[in-house]
Amino acid sequence: MNNFVVLDEFQIEKIRKLASEKRLALGFVGETPIANDIFMILDNMNIILLEYPIESENNKPAFSAALMYSEEGGQKLVFIGLNTADFFDKQIFATAHELYHFYTKTGTPHISRLDNENNDAIEAQANRFAAEFLLPKNILESIILREFKTSSLLKVQSKTLMRFIARLQCTWWLPYHSLVKRLKEIGAISDKQYETLYSIDERDLEGEYGRMGRAINEDVFLKLNTPTNRIGTSPKEIEVIIRNFEDDIINEDTFIDTLLLFGKKPDDFGYESGVSQEDIDEFNVFFNRKSNDEG
Repeated sequence: MNNFVVLDEFQIEKIRKLASEKRLALGFVGETPIANDIFMILDNMNIILLEYPIESENNKPAFSAALMYSEEGGQKLVFIGLNTADFFDKQIFATAHELYHFYTKTGTPHISRLDNENNDAIEAQANRFAAEFLLPKNILESIILREFKTSSLLKVQSKTLMRFIARLQCTWWLPYHSLVKRLKEIGAISDKQYETLYSIDERDLEGEYGRMGRAINEDVFLKLNTPTNRIGTSPKEIEVIIRNFEDDIINEDTFIDTLLLFGKKPDDFGYESGVSQEDIDEFNVFFNRKSNDEG
């Protein structure tokens, strides 16, 4: 079984309460998945999403996401940098993870590597928040009870559990391993079941789980198991950047540098500025350099 931090009951209850309050405040009531709407949430919270693909090097995990702040003209800007070279379901989970740091003001500025965070208490809390935020415990328990007429899955065979997890994944858009961990966290499966399920190569689309997922909902399953490799942000966030420049909240250098993150230039929006190739090259490697520094 993986050696991850075990949170105490008080910590877990505090995280559940926070996740429940935030879901309700954002309008997600009952069995309503957040899924892809998490990026709409960032828009509504005026958190600027920076999407950029950073591949792993030398078997060292690239960062999953980063929470950053910048202050210009007395106004604080909030950014979440997202590594789009990762699978899409992990992008969603990493974004929810960073929201925990935003809500609790912990670890900021912060860079997360989700695969390497099981031994850090704060990161374990952020991961638990992401899981509770995307699929609350009471909803998962209700789904299990409704389908299996019992809260325990100890007697359910592995293939049935795999199909169940695949359906959960295609509805709630969490990573496979996160869903397996959720089942263990709520006591629905045993240590042995956890180890068996966790050891499956969930990214092998021709493997047993991969075939199940594609048969259940091929479009969604393939989307979740594919890196997007996007460079960009939402049109609303680009507009916020432009208006912050127009209102003198950010200066020209910050305006240029921020647009460069998305492969855009001021003259794309009617503003002329001299941007050297050296500056462009520097920003193209920004996240790689930052990730290496944190490592």
